[in-house]
Amino acid sequence: MNDYSISTNCIQAGYEPQNGEPRVLPIYQSTTYKYDTCDQVGKLFDLEEDGFFYSRLANPTADAVEKKIAILEGGVGALCTSSGQAATTIALLNICSAGDHILASLSIYGGSTNLIGVTMKRMGIDVTFIDPDASIEELQKEIKENTKCVFAETVSNPTLVVCDIEKMAKLAHQNGIPLIVDNTFATPINCRPIEYGADIVVHSTSKYMDGHAIALGGVIVDSGNFNWNSKKFPGLSEPDESYHGMVYAKDCGRAAYITKARVQIMRDLGATPAPMNAFLLNVGLETLHLRVERHCQNALEVAKWLESHDKVTWVNYPGLESNKYHALAQKYMPKGVCGVVSFGVKGGRATAAKLMEKLKLAAIVVHVADVRTSVLHPASTTHRQLTDDQLKQAGVEPELIRMSVGIEDIHDIINDLKQAFDQI
Repeated sequence: MNDYSISTNCIQAGYEPQNGEPRVLPIYQSTTYKYDTCDQVGKLFDLEEDGFFYSRLANPTADAVEKKIAILEGGVGALCTSSGQAATTIALLNICSAGDHILASLSIYGGSTNLIGVTMKRMGIDVTFIDPDASIEELQKEIKENTKCVFAETVSNPTLVVCDIEKMAKLAHQNGIPLIVDNTFATPINCRPIEYGADIVVHSTSKYMDGHAIALGGVIVDSGNFNWNSKKFPGLSEPDESYHGMVYAKDCGRAAYITKARVQIMRDLGATPAPMNAFLLNVGLETLHLRVERHCQNALEVAKWLESHDKVTWVNYPGLESNKYHALAQKYMPKGVCGVVSFGVKGGRATAAKLMEKLKLAAIVVHVADVRTSVLHPASTTHRQLTDDQLKQAGVEPELIRMSVGIEDIHDIINDLKQAFDQI
């Protein structure tokens, strides 16, 4: 399948039915699998043979989706999880433990900030949040002897900061550590971070990959390019006594990281995707290349329309030539950025909330990146406990509206905005 284009792989990769088998990927709704001998099962546990023995570790439906996503991102393997948050958690815990340190972008999704800055701190894992726009020389000063990775987002949620992936990869690699990139907003259709030096890619598949807001999920993709045979990563370079003394860096070749994530971290945390959710994710992936193109076309048109409106104070969308990240967006995502636009409305918090309530086509939801246009006003919802000054300190202006532009007819989306603006 690697010889096909990414559009074809969205549809064909991961599952190849044999003669007389179902044309569409089946839902293997089973927790366990039958074998004739103990020796066969033992070889599965020892990773001497491929197969399935318990769905907490692997399931045929999820396995097919993992193979597809690994091909889409250009990795050697993938691991599906129960949510995007679970994917980030497992990706980090696979190489970080008490006493370690993470370097993370300031602009990452708030849920990831809480995960790393609060929950992982309670586990004894330290973090330094960095300005992603800082020079590599400035960022180097934040590296510590116990730093185990650099973590960033291709396009951040919701601030739409575009990561300079090559810069971050250089920073990580000159210190012998991996770069982990959350590619949820860009998707592999618009950007494949591994091609720019990222070592691990994570997604909340609940967003564009699913595309219909029907199934929670996440995924981790291993590039297979990082050398884990280092004293810096004893979990991969030394025997794992909890798994037959396996030395992942030696015994698993390029798939060392993703194998450990599955047989050790997923085994113990159990954040496994349901077979039905994996099936629904695969259905979404089959049209990913079509939907993402339309999302980006519509979002750019909306951003241009908003930029010219006299009741709009500012528009943030990297696809606009006026945006500070436009050059980086053109470098890493020349085909399009994403479908999310943020903008400010004259009149502040109250006017922004009123505008949203006047929208008819766009729904107020705490979600982004599905086929339906949606909006969220953080100041009156997710950040409602903060004052205007506190909102600005958090990087969320009181008048900010986050709009996830869907794939409806662009004229209907803009007409909905027009009628709402006419009422404020």
